[in-house]
Amino acid sequence: MAVSEARPGEFELIARFLRPLADDPAAFGLTDDAASFSPEPGNDLVLTKDMVAAGIHFFADDPPASIARKALRVNLSDLAAKGAEPIGYLLGLALPSDWTVDWMEAFSAALGEDQARYGIALLGGDTVRAAGGLTLSITAIGSVPRGGMVRRSGARPGDAIVVSGTIGDAALGLRLRLGTIDPPEQGAEHLFDRYLHPQPRTALAGAIRRHAHAALDVSDGLMGDLSHMTCASKVTAVVDTALVPLSPAASAVLARDAAEITSVLTGGDDYEILAAVPPERLEAFHAEAIVAGVPLTVIGRIEEGEGSPVAVDADGKPIQLSRASHDHF
Repeated sequence: MAVSEARPGEFELIARFLRPLADDPAAFGLTDDAASFSPEPGNDLVLTKDMVAAGIHFFADDPPASIARKALRVNLSDLAAKGAEPIGYLLGLALPSDWTVDWMEAFSAALGEDQARYGIALLGGDTVRAAGGLTLSITAIGSVPRGGMVRRSGARPGDAIVVSGTIGDAALGLRLRLGTIDPPEQGAEHLFDRYLHPQPRTALAGAIRRHAHAALDVSDGLMGDLSHMTCASKVTAVVDTALVPLSPAASAVLARDAAEITSVLTGGDDYEILAAVPPERLEAFHAEAIVAGVPLTVIGRIEEGEGSPVAVDADGKPIQLSRASHDHF
């Protein structure tokens, strides 16, 4: 981070960069030690937390606006998968010793833009100095009608496996950033953008709540997250890889090297919705997704039995993947 104007102290930092984001009365303008919030009558709160750290989830020299958006949006993605409407968030911000005013201005401005986009506010948090690299912890808060949260444990034999958007773009974008694959002739910027800027499917929250037996977002890779669902639901599943939706850029990478199917299916960071939907609800689910502007694709089925999901090719033959999912450790 380059040196800019003199940096304020902790309380000046909060007042200048974070207090303007706390425009919900529940936050008390960040002038107290806690926020106070009551859900609407008949609703439950849904809480989720994700941390992101420099060198693990993003590069330290990524644009501050991109870091802010990623940190917030991965949490909003979790809420969407639970059928929850986002309300607000708490921010834990551990800044490295070389942070600058310019960096904080860009970071907080991006948070403000996303708050306006998703209809949320900063409700509180903490700022500290990081002993190592930049680390952010966000707790996102959402709301569902009482008892309406969609869990990962509800999948039933016969359910269709449905995903939103396209799969594998972010993992391939990371591979490009690391220089471990060559860019496709077209679409490299799309892959980079998908890695930097998740697109939480908040517009699908209501449809997920109404139609899905189970759902979660694809953060650890399609096959890994499907395994989380089948394990929790005590079922198994089959995924037809020929049906997995791909962007033109991802298709081009796979056409050049079929082995990249492992990155596509297990690489993570898609932040798309993975849902188990009963066949009789598919048409209604698709109709609501069209209105929301989110594409959906059926890629397989939930089956009886217990065990890891199986990925098959167009001929129905199992595909051997070199890993099951992304793992932080």
